[in-house]
Amino acid sequence: MDFVSMLTEENAYMFNSIWVMVAAVFVFLMQPGFALMESGFSRSKNACNIWLKNLCDFLVGALVYYFIGFGLMYGDSWHGIIGINGFFNPLDQNLQIWDGMTLSPHIFLLYQTMFCATTATIISGSVAERFKFNSYLIVSAVMTGIVYPVCGHWIWGGGWLANIGFSDFAGSTAVHSVGAYAAFAGAFMVGPRIGKYKNGKSNAIPGHNIPMGLLGAFILWFGWYGFNPGSELGLDEVTFYTTITTTIAASAGGLAGLFISWIKYKKPDPTLAANGALAGLVGICTGVASVSYMGSLIIGLICGTMVVFSLQFVEKKLRVDDVVGAVSLHGCSGIIGTLLAGFLSRDAGLFYGHGGSFLLSQFIGVIAVGAFCLIVTFILFFVLKKTLGIRVSEGEELAGLDMEEHGMNAYHQ
Repeated sequence: MDFVSMLTEENAYMFNSIWVMVAAVFVFLMQPGFALMESGFSRSKNACNIWLKNLCDFLVGALVYYFIGFGLMYGDSWHGIIGINGFFNPLDQNLQIWDGMTLSPHIFLLYQTMFCATTATIISGSVAERFKFNSYLIVSAVMTGIVYPVCGHWIWGGGWLANIGFSDFAGSTAVHSVGAYAAFAGAFMVGPRIGKYKNGKSNAIPGHNIPMGLLGAFILWFGWYGFNPGSELGLDEVTFYTTITTTIAASAGGLAGLFISWIKYKKPDPTLAANGALAGLVGICTGVASVSYMGSLIIGLICGTMVVFSLQFVEKKLRVDDVVGAVSLHGCSGIIGTLLAGFLSRDAGLFYGHGGSFLLSQFIGVIAVGAFCLIVTFILFFVLKKTLGIRVSEGEELAGLDMEEHGMNAYHQ
């Protein structure tokens, strides 16, 4: 018997609310985790800029999502496409989402705000070291106010994808792929950093503090224990079960990244081990509550392996300068994890004798969300490029964005 089911309705409401509030704080810690990883894998002259962008993703995102995004995502559905109410003061409006809710609406809003800000932050590392700060604020506002909420409505807000059977428990597609598609559009439109490609070859531009980047990866993993178990929105056996599938997928992904890099480059690469672990975490989000322990191991191994090859493909074949590998980490792993749930879900997966309808729904969801996000964000970056501009000058890029855009350095001699 679940612990919460033994409580009175009032006590269950309180226990669920307290747990989801704690989970929301865990997810909030992913913001400094992203900042640490992005700044560590970038050059020191851009560290302040990266930290400020991550801070502003939350500052902007929390307000824009409250006033606009939440209504688009969880308002009463218009033909399964967008929510049409719940704007400006959603907590005082009679939305269908509140019916039968077993936790405080305030905490539900807080938790969803954390997910929204996480999505926007994925873009920051991809376009690092050359993107204009003022234009980035607009990108953050559009992502948290429109792009993420619309996709979220389709998947979690009673929209058309949910109605055809698409499932994404904790956001492999709804959060990670959405952020990755926008990151790809941004990195493509802003162009590579000066010196990244010479004589047809890709040149490594080392980050200034790899231990800082790895600390960021650890903190992100920590935050995932709010991200995945918290997505149950209450305390029950599903909540507890997801802690194990989360751990298995991350560990398997990290080992896959470690050994693939060891085989491929003749030395174990700490950055690829970290990216492998995070790839496993991204990939398991969709099926975290429905796959077996062995299923989570398989998802982690595949995502941790594929992220290594995806990083090379994006950088060398597509020639997109993604500073921290956000496109591969969140995009490739998000797509793979979403589709693998169609095979490995014990509730509806193909490998458990449930036919291919669920897998087809997952495939449709991946294509639909990808098409929408890429079209909207390419338009966004194109408009910004033609108006405010999205790239700093060559002199500003060479000097570093910290001093040129913010008048300070992260480190002093």
